[in-house]
Amino acid sequence: MNDDGSPEPRQSGWPGLRRKLFHLLFLFRRPMTLGVRAVVYDRAFNSVFLIRHTYVPGLQLPGGGVETGETALQALERELHEEGNIRLTASPKLRSVHFNRHASKRDHVMLYLVTEFEQETAKTPDYEIAEAGFFPVDDLPEDTTVGTRRRIAEMLAGADVSPYW
Repeated sequence: MNDDGSPEPRQSGWPGLRRKLFHLLFLFRRPMTLGVRAVVYDRAFNSVFLIRHTYVPGLQLPGGGVETGETALQALERELHEEGNIRLTASPKLRSVHFNRHASKRDHVMLYLVTEFEQETAKTPDYEIAEAGFFPVDDLPEDTTVGTRRRIAEMLAGADVSPYW
């Protein structure tokens, strides 16, 4: 689709096939992964929502990968619901994009600030999420990951934004 919502003209024949082949080649030669995370901030209690996965150590911001055919916003909405029973009530603000060189040579994470939301019910542990809840910004648990602490400081305390996760 074009920016105005109209469909893009489709190429057919050799040009269309060539375009598809180049995209397939780029997929193998230059695979890139994209993820989304959010600082879900409750102003009333000066707290942030953090999760603990069952398969990696430490508390971290909710989020995950953007799936094929999904927009970053759709991925964020899905992840917040799955990991925290959180529903957006207004548009989140994209605040930064980070290169996550610890995950791979091609992983990027889009970080959003969420201040308007509803939590349907508290998240109970399941096969993926061992713990989830709101924690005071000025008293984060000891095992909050370094990257999570940095992103919260950038988002809420005015720290310089790093291009790296």
